[in-house]
Amino acid sequence: MSVPTISAARLSELAQAGGVMLIDVRTPAEFEEVHVTFARNVPLDELDPKALGVDPGAPVFVVCQKGGRGAKACEKLLAAGFANVTNVEGGTLACVEAGVPVVRGRKAISLERQVRIAAGSLVVLGAALSFVHPAFVGIAAFVGAGLVFAGVTDTCGMGMLLARMPWNRRKPAAACAVPQSK
Repeated sequence: MSVPTISAARLSELAQAGGVMLIDVRTPAEFEEVHVTFARNVPLDELDPKALGVDPGAPVFVVCQKGGRGAKACEKLLAAGFANVTNVEGGTLACVEAGVPVVRGRKAISLERQVRIAAGSLVVLGAALSFVHPAFVGIAAFVGAGLVFAGVTDTCGMGMLLARMPWNRRKPAAACAVPQSK
């Protein structure tokens, strides 16, 4: 299914002209680090089209970090009967580059980096433990197979698991938020 897209600059123009419904589907920790001022955080794994409280015919824009999760969220919304759903090309990173007003908060490690850290650690652990018993090399093989699967299907089980971890579930701290344009 092809998902319509919009540039960050065009999204900014539309937002200046009137109310824009922008849903940010990143984890709360990623959202807290930096988000578009008028974005509403609804993590992808919690996205329930019926619970959004939005008219299915109204324009809805979706943003994530770079665009991948946003496209998945758009597909979910389109499948649920939403007629006017658009993904922001390049995600929040493109919005920052385009000068769209953002709020910056506490720094967080992106979900993509967390996956790389976890996968790399498990491979090193499996390789090191293989000196204790050769069966431990299976850990490295399992992680490698998971990475291949993630690359082929564009679905990352480790990423979905990490998104549910407590450090990715923290709620934004209003005291840390400072509006900035870049």
